[in-house]
Amino acid sequence: MISPLKTADVDIFVVLSSSYFEDFKYNQAGLLDKVKRSIKKTYPNTPDISRNGQAVTISFSDFTVDVVPAFNRSGGGYLIPNSISSSWIATDPKKHISIWSAANSQHSGRLVPLIKMIKAWNKENGQLLTSFHLECLVLKVLTGMTMGTYPKTCRYVFDKLRAQIDLQNLDPAGYGGDVGAYLNTVSKRNDVKSRLTSAYDRAVAAENFEDSGKTSDAYGRWRLVFGNYFPAYG
Repeated sequence: MISPLKTADVDIFVVLSSSYFEDFKYNQAGLLDKVKRSIKKTYPNTPDISRNGQAVTISFSDFTVDVVPAFNRSGGGYLIPNSISSSWIATDPKKHISIWSAANSQHSGRLVPLIKMIKAWNKENGQLLTSFHLECLVLKVLTGMTMGTYPKTCRYVFDKLRAQIDLQNLDPAGYGGDVGAYLNTVSKRNDVKSRLTSAYDRAVAAENFEDSGKTSDAYGRWRLVFGNYFPAYG
Protein backbone atom coordinates (compact mmCIF):
# COMPACT_ATOMS: atom_id res chain seq x y z
CA MET A 1 0.00 0.00 0.00
CA ILE A 2 2.93 2.35 0.56
CA SER A 3 5.19 1.12 -2.24
CA PRO A 4 7.79 2.23 -3.07
CA LEU A 5 8.86 2.22 0.57
CA LYS A 6 11.91 4.34 -0.23
CA THR A 7 9.79 7.40 -0.98
CA ALA A 8 6.99 6.76 1.53
CA ASP A 9 6.13 8.78 4.61
CA VAL A 10 5.35 6.33 7.41
CA ASP A 11 3.79 7.86 10.52
CA ILE A 12 3.48 6.15 13.90
CA PHE A 13 1.00 7.75 16.30
CA VAL A 14 1.79 6.85 19.92
CA VAL A 15 -0.78 7.59 22.65
CA LEU A 16 1.07 7.98 25.95
CA SER A 17 -0.19 7.44 29.48
CA SER A 18 -1.84 10.55 30.92
CA SER A 19 0.54 10.26 33.88
CA TYR A 20 3.26 11.83 31.71
CA PHE A 21 1.21 14.86 30.75
CA GLU A 22 1.87 17.02 33.82
CA ASP A 23 5.64 16.56 33.39
CA PHE A 24 5.50 18.01 29.88
CA LYS A 25 2.40 20.22 30.02
CA TYR A 26 4.49 23.33 29.35
CA ASN A 27 7.46 21.62 27.73
CA GLN A 28 6.44 20.24 24.35
CA ALA A 29 10.03 20.23 23.09
CA GLY A 30 11.07 18.31 26.20
CA LEU A 31 8.52 15.60 25.42
CA LEU A 32 9.87 15.18 21.91
CA ASP A 33 13.42 15.06 23.24
CA LYS A 34 12.34 12.37 25.71
CA VAL A 35 10.82 10.32 22.89
CA LYS A 36 13.98 10.84 20.83
CA ARG A 37 16.20 9.54 23.64
CA SER A 38 13.95 6.50 24.10
CA ILE A 39 14.10 5.67 20.40
CA LYS A 40 17.87 6.03 20.35
CA LYS A 41 18.11 3.33 23.03
CA THR A 42 16.30 0.91 20.72
CA TYR A 43 18.05 2.01 17.52
CA PRO A 44 21.55 3.02 18.68
CA ASN A 45 23.12 2.49 15.25
CA THR A 46 20.50 4.33 13.19
CA PRO A 47 22.35 7.15 11.43
CA ASP A 48 19.78 9.92 11.89
CA ILE A 49 17.12 10.36 14.58
CA SER A 50 16.01 13.97 14.84
CA ARG A 51 13.30 16.07 16.47
CA ASN A 52 11.17 18.40 14.39
CA GLY A 53 8.16 20.54 15.25
CA GLN A 54 5.66 17.82 16.08
CA ALA A 55 7.42 14.48 15.74
CA VAL A 56 10.65 12.54 16.03
CA THR A 57 11.95 11.43 12.64
CA ILE A 58 13.84 8.15 12.26
CA SER A 59 15.79 8.05 8.99
CA PHE A 60 16.59 4.45 8.18
CA SER A 61 18.71 3.54 5.16
CA ASP A 62 15.69 2.80 2.98
CA PHE A 63 12.75 4.78 4.45
CA THR A 64 11.74 7.37 7.02
CA VAL A 65 9.38 7.12 9.99
CA ASP A 66 7.80 10.02 11.88
CA VAL A 67 6.87 9.15 15.47
CA VAL A 68 4.17 11.45 16.85
CA PRO A 69 3.54 11.29 20.63
CA ALA A 70 0.02 12.11 21.82
CA PHE A 71 -2.27 12.19 24.82
CA ASN A 72 -5.99 11.46 24.98
CA ARG A 73 -7.96 14.71 24.89
CA SER A 74 -10.89 15.47 27.17
CA GLY A 75 -13.94 15.63 24.91
CA GLY A 76 -12.48 13.36 22.26
CA GLY A 77 -9.51 13.22 19.95
CA TYR A 78 -5.90 13.69 20.98
CA LEU A 79 -3.35 16.35 21.87
CA ILE A 80 0.00 16.37 20.07
CA PRO A 81 2.95 18.66 20.90
CA ASN A 82 3.96 21.65 18.83
CA SER A 83 7.48 22.53 19.91
CA ILE A 84 7.64 25.52 17.55
CA SER A 85 4.77 27.42 19.19
CA SER A 86 5.10 25.70 22.62
CA SER A 87 1.47 24.60 22.45
CA TRP A 88 -0.73 21.54 22.03
CA ILE A 89 -2.60 20.70 18.85
CA ALA A 90 -5.99 19.01 19.13
CA THR A 91 -6.45 16.43 16.41
CA ASP A 92 -8.03 13.08 15.56
CA PRO A 93 -6.34 10.89 12.88
CA LYS A 94 -9.33 8.53 12.75
CA LYS A 95 -11.65 11.40 11.88
CA HIS A 96 -9.15 12.63 9.30
CA ILE A 97 -9.18 9.21 7.63
CA SER A 98 -12.97 9.38 7.36
CA ILE A 99 -12.90 12.93 5.95
CA TRP A 100 -10.29 12.20 3.28
CA SER A 101 -11.83 8.84 2.42
CA ALA A 102 -15.19 10.49 1.79
CA ALA A 103 -13.59 13.28 -0.26
CA ASN A 104 -11.60 10.76 -2.28
CA SER A 105 -14.81 8.88 -3.08
CA GLN A 106 -16.48 12.12 -4.16
CA HIS A 107 -13.59 12.66 -6.57
CA SER A 108 -13.88 9.10 -7.93
CA GLY A 109 -10.72 7.93 -6.17
CA ARG A 110 -8.54 10.59 -7.79
CA LEU A 111 -7.97 12.94 -4.83
CA VAL A 112 -5.36 10.76 -3.07
CA PRO A 113 -3.18 10.34 -6.20
CA LEU A 114 -3.42 14.10 -6.78
CA ILE A 115 -2.29 14.82 -3.21
CA LYS A 116 0.67 12.47 -3.73
CA MET A 117 1.64 14.50 -6.80
CA ILE A 118 1.52 17.78 -4.90
CA LYS A 119 3.55 16.18 -2.10
CA ALA A 120 6.18 15.25 -4.68
CA TRP A 121 6.43 18.95 -5.59
CA ASN A 122 6.71 19.76 -1.88
CA LYS A 123 9.59 17.29 -1.44
CA GLU A 124 11.32 18.68 -4.52
CA ASN A 125 11.13 22.12 -2.87
CA GLY A 126 12.64 21.16 0.47
CA GLN A 127 9.32 20.28 2.16
CA LEU A 128 8.36 23.86 2.94
CA LEU A 129 4.91 22.64 3.96
CA THR A 130 4.09 19.87 6.40
CA SER A 131 2.32 16.88 4.86
CA PHE A 132 -0.84 17.41 6.91
CA HIS A 133 -1.02 21.13 6.10
CA LEU A 134 -0.63 20.36 2.42
CA GLU A 135 -3.37 17.72 2.58
CA CYS A 136 -5.70 20.22 4.26
CA LEU A 137 -4.91 22.88 1.65
CA VAL A 138 -5.59 20.58 -1.30
CA LEU A 139 -8.79 19.31 0.32
CA LYS A 140 -9.94 22.89 0.84
CA VAL A 141 -9.30 24.21 -2.67
CA LEU A 142 -10.96 21.17 -4.30
CA THR A 143 -14.05 21.12 -2.08
CA GLY A 144 -17.09 21.54 -4.32
CA MET A 145 -14.93 21.31 -7.45
CA THR A 146 -14.96 18.68 -10.17
CA MET A 147 -11.46 17.43 -10.91
CA GLY A 148 -10.37 17.59 -14.53
CA THR A 149 -7.34 15.80 -15.90
CA TYR A 150 -4.38 15.52 -13.54
CA PRO A 151 -2.36 18.16 -15.45
CA LYS A 152 -5.21 20.67 -15.36
CA THR A 153 -5.99 19.93 -11.72
CA CYS A 154 -2.34 20.29 -10.69
CA ARG A 155 -2.22 23.66 -12.42
CA TYR A 156 -5.46 24.69 -10.72
CA VAL A 157 -4.22 23.60 -7.29
CA PHE A 158 -0.89 25.43 -7.62
CA ASP A 159 -2.81 28.56 -8.59
CA LYS A 160 -5.37 28.44 -5.77
CA LEU A 161 -2.95 27.40 -3.01
CA ARG A 162 -1.14 30.75 -3.29
CA ALA A 163 -4.09 32.66 -1.85
CA GLN A 164 -4.47 30.14 1.01
CA ILE A 165 -0.95 30.55 2.41
CA ASP A 166 -1.73 33.88 4.09
CA LEU A 167 -5.03 32.59 5.52
CA GLN A 168 -5.78 30.46 8.55
CA ASN A 169 -6.19 26.80 7.62
CA LEU A 170 -8.24 25.11 10.29
CA ASP A 171 -8.16 21.41 11.08
CA PRO A 172 -11.05 19.90 9.06
CA ALA A 173 -11.83 17.57 11.97
CA GLY A 174 -13.30 20.62 13.71
CA TYR A 175 -10.87 21.05 16.59
CA GLY A 176 -9.84 24.55 15.54
CA GLY A 177 -6.29 25.76 15.39
CA ASP A 178 -4.36 26.85 12.34
CA VAL A 179 -2.52 23.85 10.90
CA GLY A 180 -0.28 26.28 9.01
CA ALA A 181 0.74 28.30 12.07
CA TYR A 182 4.37 27.23 11.64
CA LEU A 183 4.56 29.61 8.64
CA ASN A 184 4.88 32.36 11.21
CA THR A 185 6.84 34.99 9.27
CA VAL A 186 6.17 36.97 6.10
CA SER A 187 9.41 35.62 4.67
CA LYS A 188 8.35 31.99 5.11
CA ARG A 189 4.94 32.60 3.53
CA ASN A 190 6.40 34.58 0.64
CA ASP A 191 8.88 31.79 -0.06
CA VAL A 192 6.08 29.24 -0.32
CA LYS A 193 3.98 31.53 -2.53
CA SER A 194 6.96 32.20 -4.80
CA ARG A 195 7.57 28.49 -5.30
CA LEU A 196 3.86 27.87 -5.92
CA THR A 197 3.89 30.62 -8.54
CA SER A 198 6.87 29.02 -10.24
CA ALA A 199 5.08 25.65 -10.26
CA TYR A 200 1.92 27.27 -11.63
CA ASP A 201 3.82 29.04 -14.43
CA ARG A 202 5.56 25.81 -15.41
CA ALA A 203 2.27 23.89 -15.32
CA VAL A 204 0.69 26.47 -17.65
CA ALA A 205 3.67 26.17 -19.99
CA ALA A 206 3.45 22.37 -19.92
CA GLU A 207 -0.25 22.50 -20.85
CA ASN A 208 0.47 24.90 -23.70
CA PHE A 209 3.24 22.66 -25.04
CA GLU A 210 0.98 19.61 -24.86
CA ASP A 211 -1.84 21.45 -26.64
CA SER A 212 0.66 22.36 -29.39
CA GLY A 213 1.75 18.75 -29.80
CA LYS A 214 5.15 19.38 -28.18
CA THR A 215 4.89 16.52 -25.74
CA SER A 216 8.62 16.25 -24.99
CA ASP A 217 8.71 19.93 -24.02
CA ALA A 218 5.65 19.41 -21.81
CA TYR A 219 7.43 16.56 -20.05
CA GLY A 220 10.42 18.83 -19.52
CA ARG A 221 8.28 21.45 -17.78
CA TRP A 222 6.61 18.87 -15.55
CA ARG A 223 10.03 17.53 -14.56
CA LEU A 224 10.95 21.06 -13.46
CA VAL A 225 7.88 20.95 -11.20
CA PHE A 226 8.19 17.42 -9.84
CA GLY A 227 11.85 16.59 -10.41
CA ASN A 228 12.67 12.91 -10.85
CA TYR A 229 9.30 11.94 -9.43
CA PHE A 230 7.98 12.69 -12.93
CA PRO A 231 9.07 10.24 -15.65
CA ALA A 232 11.38 11.32 -18.46
CA TYR A 233 9.89 11.54 -21.93
CA GLY A 234 10.11 8.30 -23.89
